[in-house]
Amino acid sequence: MTLRHVISAEQFDRRFLDGLFDDADTMAAALHSGTPPVSACGRIMATLFYEPSTRTRLSFEAAMHRLGGSVISTENAREFSSAAKGETVADTVRIVGGYADVIVIRHYERDSAEIASRFSPVPVINAGAGAGEHPSQAFLDLYTMKKEKGRIDGLKIALVGDLLHGRTVHSLARLLPLYDGMEIFFVSPPELRIPEEYVECLGRKGVLYNETHDFRAVEDADIIYMTRVQKERFSSEKKYARAKNCYVLGRKALGSLKHDAVIMHPLPRVGEVSPDIDSDQRAAYFRQAMNGLYVRMALLKHVLS
Repeated sequence: MTLRHVISAEQFDRRFLDGLFDDADTMAAALHSGTPPVSACGRIMATLFYEPSTRTRLSFEAAMHRLGGSVISTENAREFSSAAKGETVADTVRIVGGYADVIVIRHYERDSAEIASRFSPVPVINAGAGAGEHPSQAFLDLYTMKKEKGRIDGLKIALVGDLLHGRTVHSLARLLPLYDGMEIFFVSPPELRIPEEYVECLGRKGVLYNETHDFRAVEDADIIYMTRVQKERFSSEKKYARAKNCYVLGRKALGSLKHDAVIMHPLPRVGEVSPDIDSDQRAAYFRQAMNGLYVRMALLKHVLS
């Protein structure tokens, strides 16, 4: 498929994902052999991040450098760009699109990436839009599942934590129906349940799913995908305090999991996954983060081709 912008996971089909993952394998092999491809030589990527980021911003920037391109960046665009003076996203991307060949944007408003795509003269990649979506994270999550389990079809996946605000979960919910025989467990407190639009997406496509607040649902899962409770999305410290640490995966819980389960997390973690399980082979979240480099290299190759 011809790829212009990357705004929502619903843009993509399984054929695209299969090709992307093959390209990610190629990128990983090339890096490990010391001969990375230079498919972005002479190209420039602009990263506009209005919200904090470590893995997403740095992995996109490293991916572009690894491909032989270069990067211009503003890390805290909410304060240190013309947004502080009142400039709109539409005007910003019009200008930045004249300096770069692709724009990667993270913003606190849900419709920001879609607005940017309507005004930008170059491709736009959504790197997280408020409590909406984060498609490239979902790509690397699926790639990690495939690498860890050898398949995605037929997996039982528990998505745990703040599913109301978790944009990585929202994008995953749009992509998981592309695979056969899936069973999804949404595990959250009632006040943090996944929005209805994503549940309806699964229902329309005949995917088996259950919503529960019972953490014991993870015991039958092949993939346990933990997420943090997002303090920045709460209207008060009191409401956040009630919700935080609603589920904690620690060493005591490991004995109840499948011996070949895979524990994932988009990171950062803030207490919901204990560091004392990091050495367990089932803990895949650091491998997952590394996979982000390979997948984003492959994604940039597609966008810039």
